[in-house]
Amino acid sequence: MASFSFGSGNAAKLLRIPLYLAGRAGTLVIPRGARWVFGCGAGVGDGALALHRVAAAEGHDTVWLTSSDREDRDAAALGLRTMRKGSLRGWWATARARVVVVTHGLGDVNRYAVSGAFVVQLWHGIPLKRIGLDSPATTQVPDVPGAALLRRLVGFLYRRAAQRIRVFPAASHRSRGRLESAFALGDGRVVVTGEPRVDVLSAGDPTERRAAASDALARVVGELPTASRTILYAPTWRDGADDPAVPSATQWVRIIQMLEQRDAVLLVRSHPLGEGGYAPPLPSRRVRMLGSGLLTDVTPVLPAIDVLITDYSSMAYDVGLLRMPVLFLAPDAEDYARTRGFYGRFQDVAGDDAATGWDSLLPQLSALLDDEDLFSARAERSDTLSAEMHAFRDGGNTRRVYETIRARGIPAPKGAA
Repeated sequence: MASFSFGSGNAAKLLRIPLYLAGRAGTLVIPRGARWVFGCGAGVGDGALALHRVAAAEGHDTVWLTSSDREDRDAAALGLRTMRKGSLRGWWATARARVVVVTHGLGDVNRYAVSGAFVVQLWHGIPLKRIGLDSPATTQVPDVPGAALLRRLVGFLYRRAAQRIRVFPAASHRSRGRLESAFALGDGRVVVTGEPRVDVLSAGDPTERRAAASDALARVVGELPTASRTILYAPTWRDGADDPAVPSATQWVRIIQMLEQRDAVLLVRSHPLGEGGYAPPLPSRRVRMLGSGLLTDVTPVLPAIDVLITDYSSMAYDVGLLRMPVLFLAPDAEDYARTRGFYGRFQDVAGDDAATGWDSLLPQLSALLDDEDLFSARAERSDTLSAEMHAFRDGGNTRRVYETIRARGIPAPKGAA
């Protein structure tokens, strides 16, 4: 079920222009202090949480801005100090902050109080599909009279907002070029430090990582059979459109039969902006939901996964850090290329054997689970793809981002050595 689109979001943004102007006036007279404020459009997690931990450990005054009771509970469980971003306190905290850290957009914090802050945009994935100003979807507006003029206005506002970014970490030089283009950023603001959100996939001992990930996954979806293979299906967002890959009832029967025959479990994680439609017609312990309502940030549990199935998600780049095989299910690749667009050719990432439906995917998945040599070959292909996009695999991305922020004029906390 679709829940959000660029068109509706941009319409709301245009209606809020007076509030942006009022907020800008306020930040012109309110001096900024030393505090760091953090927010994440997907909840409490992602790269913002990794950077928060480093900043707090260094002694900085930090606050996490939330938008729901769920986020309040998640933050409290982690011992984070919080304020509601939409409240007067949230506006004041953002207006007084020296550093503002976001992962999706300025709306991760109080969007009306960002002017004048040192903005760190961590983003939430290496671009495979076109994003920002590189995609026509970004400036969509409802089909109303004057829509062309409104699209130009949205583009102008998008550029103005992006110019507030002072540090934008990139996973690699290839990713940096895409981000610079998508956000119209130059002047060295996009820096190749690696992304904090994926440190959890590289830091520490691999066996310990998998054990910790398995424990975390079991707390969410229940215990999994010890010897079973765990498969994650993670389709991406289609800007409010229905997902064409939702299985039919007949396909669900075939999926469950295949899982039973090969002692495997399928975890389904719809995109947070478009969840729904993936429950099988009959309950089965072989299929379990793993939506954002159950687990805000999926990255920490990826070491417990054996195979990824996706379409255009940047997760395809990330799981290569774990040498995880990836299968692609993309029934609408041509249409998606036309309406959203890719960086390069989709085939350069997915290969020439991307499935167009579950009927063609299931034989690929069965062969992968049955043939160790094929499994190893797919794992090697995933590793190679990831190596092209991740410059660092040492678990030190967050520290590099922190040091970059400090090097660009943000002082150490008072009392630090």
